[in-house]
Amino acid sequence: MTSVTRIHNRVRIKGIGHPWSARADRLQSATGIMLGGFLLLHMHFESSILLGKEAFYRVVQMLEGGMFSSTGHGFPIVTKLFSVFMLLVVITHAAVALRRFPAQLGQWRALRSHLGGINHRDTHAWFWQLITGFILFFLVPVHLFTMILNPEIGPHLSAERVYHDNAWLLYALLLPAVVIHALIGLYRVAVKWGITQHRSGLRKIAKVLIVYLLCLGIASLVSYVIIGSDLGVPVTPYIPNH
Repeated sequence: MTSVTRIHNRVRIKGIGHPWSARADRLQSATGIMLGGFLLLHMHFESSILLGKEAFYRVVQMLEGGMFSSTGHGFPIVTKLFSVFMLLVVITHAAVALRRFPAQLGQWRALRSHLGGINHRDTHAWFWQLITGFILFFLVPVHLFTMILNPEIGPHLSAERVYHDNAWLLYALLLPAVVIHALIGLYRVAVKWGITQHRSGLRKIAKVLIVYLLCLGIASLVSYVIIGSDLGVPVTPYIPNH
């Protein structure tokens, strides 16, 4: 009688995920929080133009380190270097976010079918974040390169850029895309990492902030257009009366 000896081979099954995927998620969230926080501060600094040229001038000088200058005038190099840094953050954020971007026509069709078949608010929010992210992929580098190449900021110089250089066209597209993308992104980060479980309340806060920031941004943009339309060419930098 012949006996059969069975040898059991241990099969090692690798984990489904990859360590890089988890690190990329954390990096995407970290850079997203950084960019979202910067947007909130940036829009309020820019909106100081609503308080008058003097207020905006003082804010710019403070941000550019005017307190360290004997003349009280800031250093435009600060704006240039910070713009370079923000461009690197944007590139990093986009690089880790693109891995979730539908790259094939079939994936887009599946996504559209999925969105049409369900009524899930977070999924629809993610879709709008996807669309605005695609738009920002082209618009944000243009804005940052402009600030890197021409970092001079002031009531007259910024108004010249907006009105005479027709940058209002860029900002009119950039404003809604960046506000919607950032607020949805901050909402999704808060939900993803368990910062809050009250999704409905957080969605309401995000919607209120979107409307508020859009109104603030539009009012600021209109102010720059009005100031720019009153300036003659060549434009001279704003100098306070005292």
